[in-house]
Amino acid sequence: MISSTRITRWLFTLICSFYLSATCYCAETAAWERSAVTEVVMLGTGTPFSDPQRSGPSVAIVVNDTPYLVDFGPGVIRRAAAASPEYGGKVVGLDVANIRHAFLTHLHSDHSVGYPDLIFSPWTLGRDKPLEVYGPEGTVQMTKHVLTAWGEDVRYRLYGLEPTNNQGWRVNAHDISEGIIYKDENVTVEAFSVRHGSWPNAFGYRFTTPDRVIVISGDAAPSESVEKYSLGADILIHEVYSKKGLDERDTFWKTYHSNNHTSGVELGKIAERARPKLLILYHILFFGSDEEQIIDEIKQNFDGNVVMANDLDVY
Repeated sequence: MISSTRITRWLFTLICSFYLSATCYCAETAAWERSAVTEVVMLGTGTPFSDPQRSGPSVAIVVNDTPYLVDFGPGVIRRAAAASPEYGGKVVGLDVANIRHAFLTHLHSDHSVGYPDLIFSPWTLGRDKPLEVYGPEGTVQMTKHVLTAWGEDVRYRLYGLEPTNNQGWRVNAHDISEGIIYKDENVTVEAFSVRHGSWPNAFGYRFTTPDRVIVISGDAAPSESVEKYSLGADILIHEVYSKKGLDERDTFWKTYHSNNHTSGVELGKIAERARPKLLILYHILFFGSDEEQIIDEIKQNFDGNVVMANDLDVY
């Protein structure tokens, strides 16, 4: 028979083990908690690859039910609708007629081809104020050409059989440079230059809300500016590619991607120095690797909280 003393010791050990594991779990997760004021919605986490599960890059930062979009890849408005209560989501601020502010990191098509959708779809669904868009040099010109291309649509909707308001289709576009580019009662938005191949104007953004600091890299190779603006941030949303996957490709693509993007190993080093409370991966280039492989690359250097985002994830 087992003595009562041995049973008592066994129970004591079991209870201690449970307590310690629970304590470790709480300590590990306590570093990150959802906010009632600021929500981050991953509208699109993809790349130019036509993965039907990952729409083009777009992130919504929703503060006090007011949305601010960063980039507008393909599918942006339908993804926003999917996150809204009208279609079963839980983000009240993403009623599409409520989308009035957007920030573009750079002019690559996978980040901007949803622009006509962003302009015209919310207008036809009730937006009655101009869209405000901020982006690198060329944003104003792009806006002019999009509005011209859909000029007949605007004319018919204003003066044809389905009249609508004369404001929601309009766009106030702004070509920006580094520094604070926008501020209201919900957010202060700072733009900073990033290195993205030979693009002369590519930006990341730092959003300061009443209770969060959120940094979005856009497309970026490793740079001091990303680290600088991410120091102590609550959330760093950063693009990534699999180093293991890229190592198996030819020299041309190794050179291209290493000058335009950030590997999991490199991102782990950036995150270790910047120490965000939560690192979110998006614009993910797998190159035949999987989620576990990329996170393992990051964990070689970063021991903090890291998640690989999927479309419609909310943080």
